[in-house]
Amino acid sequence: MKDPRVKQLAEVLVNYSARVKAGDVVLISAAGFEAAPLVKEIYALCLEKGAKYVEYEFALPDITRYFYNGASAEQISYFPEHKLEFMKKVDVFIGLTASDNSMVMARANQANMIAWSKVVRPIQDQRVKHTRWVITRYPTHGAAQEARMSLDEYEDYLFAACCMDWEAESQKQDALKACVDAAGQVRIVASDTDLRFSLKGLPGIKCDGRLNIPDGEVFSAPVRDSVEGYITYNCPTVYQGKEFNNIRLEFERGRIVRASSPGMDEELNRILDTDEGARYIGEFAIGVNPRIRVPMRNILFDEKIFGSIHFTPGQAYDECDNGNRSAVHWDMVKILAGDGELWFDDILIQKDGRFVHEPLLGLNPSE
Repeated sequence: MKDPRVKQLAEVLVNYSARVKAGDVVLISAAGFEAAPLVKEIYALCLEKGAKYVEYEFALPDITRYFYNGASAEQISYFPEHKLEFMKKVDVFIGLTASDNSMVMARANQANMIAWSKVVRPIQDQRVKHTRWVITRYPTHGAAQEARMSLDEYEDYLFAACCMDWEAESQKQDALKACVDAAGQVRIVASDTDLRFSLKGLPGIKCDGRLNIPDGEVFSAPVRDSVEGYITYNCPTVYQGKEFNNIRLEFERGRIVRASSPGMDEELNRILDTDEGARYIGEFAIGVNPRIRVPMRNILFDEKIFGSIHFTPGQAYDECDNGNRSAVHWDMVKILAGDGELWFDDILIQKDGRFVHEPLLGLNPSE
């Protein structure tokens, strides 16, 4: 029996997020065959909307791992020009991940992973800058296990977080965007965290279901050399197939000068040494999805946790560009619920994960 929520999610992606219209060239890219039910629904809806061409592709991480571990230097350095040429013709990109094992890359050759990410960066840049793109996740047993849930519980959680009235959520985010736009200095204070930086001249950007599903954040970026202090992240993060916990970063004049993670110091610092920009921050964001409340070891969800912030080493977004450039963009999440204060200048914006500033009270979940 079909789960009607799969079609509902497809409608959000096609009609609201990607805004597919007649004449579009659409690429549906799925990592994992388990996403096939959602691919089918998206494909059918795109045809109904009049897209002139709909391409779909499936990739298997287990096969990609062979590439990272077995490819020669020549193979790693080969640029797939045909992929870039096709991406230049694409109007809409819809990316799906059906993760069966988040640790599939845990023992993959990290140097090759970093090198390949640099090689194919032009394709990603073309997609991000020149298509109407959106990415999402499809529920699997593997992802449910990572989230410490049964599959039924995970499906309920995922579909609730994704299938929302995004137009209403967008309107709620207006007040927070206005506060970010007006902010000069930001301070975050919590357990083993005292962080200060400037947002002067950098805008707030709403994330209201257009690019990510689920969505629910307002982001900006710090002035590149303004970050001072230290932060300890309390949300697990999986990056390049490895799980990191309790990452602690110390900053001087914007640069990460010390970085640690229990048992993973070497791996952490190797990633932060990918290039010069990996030790500077490209994004600061506040999570506001009222239906995402606990970590799931899936960054697409965890960065939207209500009552959280993420402070991201690496590449800045074009929409809020502080000048930082890197092959890395690593969203690290700090949950402030029950322990933390967020200040904009001399105004207490959020305390213990709930907004206390009058214009923002409407963002707080009712339950």
